[in-house]
Amino acid sequence: MEPIQWLCEQHPFLMYQCFSIPFAFLFYVLAKQGCLSLTYRYLFLASGGCILAVVTMGVYSLLLLVSTVIFVLLVCSLSPERVHPWVFGLQMGWQTFWHLLIQYREYYLKEPTDSRLLLSVSSLMLLTQRVTSVSMDLQDGGRVTLMTQCRVFLPLISYALNFTALLGGPLSSFDQFVYFVEQITISPPPQPLSVISYKGFQVLSLEWARNYLTRLLRDNASSLSVSNNVLTDVLWIWGLAVVLRIRYYSHWKISECLNNAAGLGFRGMVKEDSPNWSGLSDGDLWTTEMSCQVSEFARRWNGTTATWLRRLVFQRCKTAPLVMTFGFSIWWHGIHLGQFVGFLVWAAAVRADYQIHKYLKPKLTSTRRRLVRTCLCWLNTQMVMACVVIAIELRSTSSLRILGLTYTAVFPLLNVLCIFIV
Repeated sequence: MEPIQWLCEQHPFLMYQCFSIPFAFLFYVLAKQGCLSLTYRYLFLASGGCILAVVTMGVYSLLLLVSTVIFVLLVCSLSPERVHPWVFGLQMGWQTFWHLLIQYREYYLKEPTDSRLLLSVSSLMLLTQRVTSVSMDLQDGGRVTLMTQCRVFLPLISYALNFTALLGGPLSSFDQFVYFVEQITISPPPQPLSVISYKGFQVLSLEWARNYLTRLLRDNASSLSVSNNVLTDVLWIWGLAVVLRIRYYSHWKISECLNNAAGLGFRGMVKEDSPNWSGLSDGDLWTTEMSCQVSEFARRWNGTTATWLRRLVFQRCKTAPLVMTFGFSIWWHGIHLGQFVGFLVWAAAVRADYQIHKYLKPKLTSTRRRLVRTCLCWLNTQMVMACVVIAIELRSTSSLRILGLTYTAVFPLLNVLCIFIV
């Protein structure tokens, strides 16, 4: 019982995702054997999402159900070109209301926020991705004929409330989802037990590393305020940021695992006996952490969300698309002070990154110079992202104070200065 107790107390999200994996695999087995008709496949995924929402969020599951009902009514009642503005406006307004309510309780009333409410708002943010993805498909002309007929009523509900993506993503398009549900009986992906085991082991390894680093940081936290060693303080801040990022990698990996258990994410065979299950992924620790540019890190971090933001904001804004994209990220995440500072610093660092590499590239003619540049750029990326992640995750002024006291804020400030110098 100790592992289960640890999951319940320390990592409820991980627990919910782990307990959902057997039901996802059950869906895969029943669908592959032809025991579920197309209608029942959609019902299985949608009802699983409803049950998961009620069990994990209680009464706050209504946040998702209300959004889904409004979304389906809008799609079935409006012309395709008018759906996106209405879906985007109402969904973001609904989400913002709950974000502001949480802030009112935390900062004005000084009340602890119910963990079920936090989980429901987190799921609401993911639902925003899915419903706006559909509305953009409609606006861009995707599946217009099918959509204007209300024969997609059940697929839309299933896509919005699908239990494999309800709590943790990653984002897949409506077309991909429908194709998967329709084809799983006709051409099912290979059995996913091996990839589930492999990714499950990765999650355990990440959680072990996170807990070990957390204990190490806790043991050395007392010396942070009295230490005169700037390097020690900077390393402590970097370690804290690594711990926070590992938690995300763990979340994404268990979410991949859940989707793979249902058969989602299969991209074909690399070799005759080597299936590729990387079709749905929000990021890989090694690939992301080895990024030598802040802009490269931004593209790889939370990959499906980055793609969604690029499509929703960056490609549609003619004026200052970079600033508008990161500005919308502040709104989508909840408009906390730390998030405001963190995302603006990130945007400035990305802008500086483009200018610095454009300036340095013609001057780096030798292999030695390029190697030195790569190492220094990796170090800069790590420290800038450490400041960004801590500011966004801790959200309050305390995070900004910690960064200032340890001189870690010097790294993003230098990047900002480069915008005006280079």
